[in-house]
Amino acid sequence: MSDKAILELHGQKHEFPIIKGTEDEIGIDIKSLRSITGGAITIDPGFKNTGACESGITFLDGEKGILRYRGYSIEELAEKADFLEVAFLLIYGELPTKEELDKFHSDIKSYAVVDDDIKKILDAFPKSAHPMGVLSSLTSALTAFNPSSVDVSSPDAMYNSIVKIMGKFPVLVAWTMRKKHGLPLDYGDSSLGYVENVIKMMFKKPHEEYVNNPIFVNALDKLLILHGDHEQNCSTSTVRIVGSSHAGLFASLSAGISALWGPLHGGANQAVLEMLKGIQADGGDTKKYMAKAKDKNDPFRLMGFGHRVYKNFDPRAKIIKAAADEVLADLGIEDPILEIAKGLEQEALKDEYFVKRKLYPNVDFYSGVIYRAMGIPSDMFTVMFALGRLPGWIAQWVEMRLRKEPIGRPRQIYIGENYRPFKTLEERG
Repeated sequence: MSDKAILELHGQKHEFPIIKGTEDEIGIDIKSLRSITGGAITIDPGFKNTGACESGITFLDGEKGILRYRGYSIEELAEKADFLEVAFLLIYGELPTKEELDKFHSDIKSYAVVDDDIKKILDAFPKSAHPMGVLSSLTSALTAFNPSSVDVSSPDAMYNSIVKIMGKFPVLVAWTMRKKHGLPLDYGDSSLGYVENVIKMMFKKPHEEYVNNPIFVNALDKLLILHGDHEQNCSTSTVRIVGSSHAGLFASLSAGISALWGPLHGGANQAVLEMLKGIQADGGDTKKYMAKAKDKNDPFRLMGFGHRVYKNFDPRAKIIKAAADEVLADLGIEDPILEIAKGLEQEALKDEYFVKRKLYPNVDFYSGVIYRAMGIPSDMFTVMFALGRLPGWIAQWVEMRLRKEPIGRPRQIYIGENYRPFKTLEERG
């Protein structure tokens, strides 16, 4: 294969170098396009064919259903590692030694206290506020209590900022839910593991001892791992582009949370539950809704099936399906919403229409089912997604800053009015 790509424009040929990744991905380096063509740019709405960076964090092959963090398969990581190990791997590039992991966890716990004035900001929100809006605001507010910018050239300064947000973010997640339910704010228990403490902070009630369910802990641990990073998606790209202006880590993360909030991104698992509720309200006939999903003239859209990136299957869904089955079996829940979910799953896995098109249940489908079973309200689903994505966002922000990437500045093709002379108010009649 040639190491050059040739573009012919206005009768002139221009050469651009080819970049090849370690997994044989091919990119055409067009950073000199405007200068050598006299101003020509590419148009790629949604940046579906545009590489904004070179990254060594996550490899994703949607055609083959492959997802790897730093070279490790998502299957092995979900089976053999816990969330903090994966967080360390994403951020620092290697799995931690026991000594490194113990220090990482200890340092995170040392920062797991939020300035008491943050409670005043939380108190100002009505209970009706969406938890993602609250979480984004509280994360941004952390900047006011940690005003000094991170010295990216200092490994110690970077490390302190990382363990600080890894410690405080779960507190904000738990407080966001407790605010919604009118529960007193809780700091959990420093003797617990990272995931165990998150669950306790969310669910512990006053005057009651809280005992973690190991099946819940295992399921949430896997979900957080599976959501750890996913290449250059909308929220991750947002974190990188905000950080490219040298905005601080907390501010960049807050922007990522806002991007994740959208129903086409992190809100997909909440949309699954809203769909299931709608089916229940209409009688709960899963066969009827599978038929509607296959009808091109019907506006109904089946949420949680198929994936815009994975054209074969979502590797994360295979892993979390087992955890979902385990959670439901352990709880023995009689929940009509979850029964509808199981019905849709079985229909899709054996229906020729869905099998042929590889429209299998994806990670959003199963994560919604698990969160529902655990007692997490649907408007908190995306908050849980953000908790899992936190180390991926951090890793991407750190990589972008250490690579000294330029400030993000997309171009456009102007399609507005040509020059028009100004008319006075009287002339406009």
